[in-house]
Amino acid sequence: MSAVNSSVIDVGSGLVAVLVALAGLAAVGGKLSGLGQHYSVVVAAVRAALQLAVVSAVLAVVIGSLWLSGMFVLLMVVVAAITSAGRVTGASLRQLGLLHRVVTAGTPIVVGALPVVLVVLASGAVPLRGEAVIPIAGILIGGAMTATSLAGRRLREELESRHGEVEAALALGLVTRDAVLEIARPVAGTALMPALDQTRTVGLVTLPGAFVGVLLGGGSPLQAGAAQLLVLVGLLAAEVTAVWMVTELVARGQMARHGARR
Repeated sequence: MSAVNSSVIDVGSGLVAVLVALAGLAAVGGKLSGLGQHYSVVVAAVRAALQLAVVSAVLAVVIGSLWLSGMFVLLMVVVAAITSAGRVTGASLRQLGLLHRVVTAGTPIVVGALPVVLVVLASGAVPLRGEAVIPIAGILIGGAMTATSLAGRRLREELESRHGEVEAALALGLVTRDAVLEIARPVAGTALMPALDQTRTVGLVTLPGAFVGVLLGGGSPLQAGAAQLLVLVGLLAAEVTAVWMVTELVARGQMARHGARR
C-alpha cells in the first residue's frame, strides 16, 4: 500500500493549526459534556504527535532493510502485549509478575496475527519489503491486541460477577475448564463485534484506513478496495484466533481472572 505523498497532505503550519484546533475541540467537548476526558484527550494528542514523529524518523532508517523491519514488528508485538496485559489483568507495570502477564497476553496476539501475516506474504499479495510488511503486520497486530484486550477484560469482569455460577457448575461435576467455558464463550464472542461490524458495513458506512490510504497514495479505487478487503478479512482471521486463545487461557487458569480492579 502506498504512502500518502506530499501533494495530498501539506506538512506545514496549516496542518499544525488544524491539529491544534481539532485537539482543542475534542478537549472542550470532553470538559463541557461532563465526561471528564478533556485531560486525557490532550495527553493522547500530544503523545500521538510525539510518537508518530519518532516512528517516522525510525521508519525512514529501518524500512529499507527487511531484517530491521522485522525487529520493528517485534517491537510492535512487545508494546501490544504490554498494553493488553494491563487491560486484561487490571495490574500496573510496577506490580510483580509483569513478565508473566506480558507473555500470557502476548500469546493470543502472536497466535492471531502471525499466521495471517505469513499467509499474506506467502501468497505474494503483499511484497516482501519493509514498506509493505510493517503496515500490514501493524494493522493485524493492532487488531489482535484490541481483540485480546476486549475479550480478556470482559471475561475477567464477567467471571468475577458470576463466580457463583462457576462454583455451581463445579459442584455438579464439571471440570474447571468446562465450567468456565460455559460462561466465557458467549461473553468472549462480543469482542469480535467491532471487527464484524466494520466488515459488514465497509463502503456503506465508512471507508477505512487502508482504502483511503491507497486512494491518497495514488492507487485506483479497485486497488484500494482490494487492499481494504485483504485487511478486513485478515483482521477477522487474526481476531477470531486471538479471542479463541484468550478464552482457552482464561478457562485453563493461565490468564488472570481476578486481577486488580481499576
